[in-house]
Amino acid sequence: MIKTFKTKTKKQCWGLTKTFILASSSPRRIRLLENAGFKPVEIVPADIDETEKKGERPDKYVVRVATEKAQHVAKLRPGICIVAADTIIVAKGKIVRKAATEQKARTNLKLLSGSTHYAYTGYCIISDKGKVISKLVKTAVKTKKFTDDEIDTLITSKEWQNVAAYRIEGLLSALVKSIEGSYTNIIGLPIYEVAQDLKNMLK
Repeated sequence: MIKTFKTKTKKQCWGLTKTFILASSSPRRIRLLENAGFKPVEIVPADIDETEKKGERPDKYVVRVATEKAQHVAKLRPGICIVAADTIIVAKGKIVRKAATEQKARTNLKLLSGSTHYAYTGYCIISDKGKVISKLVKTAVKTKKFTDDEIDTLITSKEWQNVAAYRIEGLLSALVKSIEGSYTNIIGLPIYEVAQDLKNMLK
């Protein structure tokens, strides 16, 4: 059974006249949207199969999943705008999944060490009239070469329990040499891009 909850009402920003449902229970996405003046009227997580298809490229995968999440919730809540997103970390052309163990987290961190990896977010917005916008935003993250002590520190922090074994807002920020593209995209939602589309959809 899908758990849903409604948020407290709040005066709309940006001259918006319509509301939207967020198809995600991610606290980060909720916070990013609310901080930018976009408060969902309801949170309805999308219960879908997120298995990769054989031979599917990471960029195609993440947009497909976001679109399927939005479509799934749109069927449950017709007649209202739906926002959905999916974020992955890609290194050397492969998706770096959330580690289930510390050992796997160490493997992930060594993969990211001293190289450039990418945050891909696919997002989909379906308007109350059924118009669909699906887009991909890509951010490049270049890190220094991690020492064994630095990896130990990241592991001890428990931040490895996040996607790809790190939080960009956390300790890893001290090891990032440069970021090219949207910073909030790494957190879980490219807020500038989503905001422009939402302002058009909700007026």
